[in-house]
Amino acid sequence: MDLNPDAERLALSEVSVLKQDCSVAWSVPPQSLDVVFTSNFFEHLPTKYALELTLFEAYKALRLGGCLIAIGPNIKHLPGAYWDFFDHYLPLTELSLSEVLRKCGFEVAFCRDRFLPYTMSDGREYPTWMLRLYLKMPFVWPFFGKQFLVVARKNI
Repeated sequence: MDLNPDAERLALSEVSVLKQDCSVAWSVPPQSLDVVFTSNFFEHLPTKYALELTLFEAYKALRLGGCLIAIGPNIKHLPGAYWDFFDHYLPLTELSLSEVLRKCGFEVAFCRDRFLPYTMSDGREYPTWMLRLYLKMPFVWPFFGKQFLVVARKNI
């Protein structure tokens, strides 16, 4: 789901791109998705209400037991740099996101305040082997991680 006019052109051929506002009714059948994944997206929504509506839509679209996986910059660990992007509207932490997820009916299954480095979101492409190595070394995440990872499930 993306409003970027280039999304369809950039997506793989087997990917269906939904061009729509994520905070209005999704054009997917209810309980039809196993996973909703978002990376560096929620902070771009214009209001907390838009985030809440988006999470309600994700909840409706997920099957029972389905999960939402969210990665994003953690304002707790990037107090100044967070605002270096003009289109960042929502200041989020792993705890504030977990709170609104619970409000929307999700059960938070995993919550990590420091996961990926912030530089993973600056557009540079790193060799895959570096990312794989980093992910195998969770003991370094507290030193380099500036983005949260939250996994929530639909259990009701």
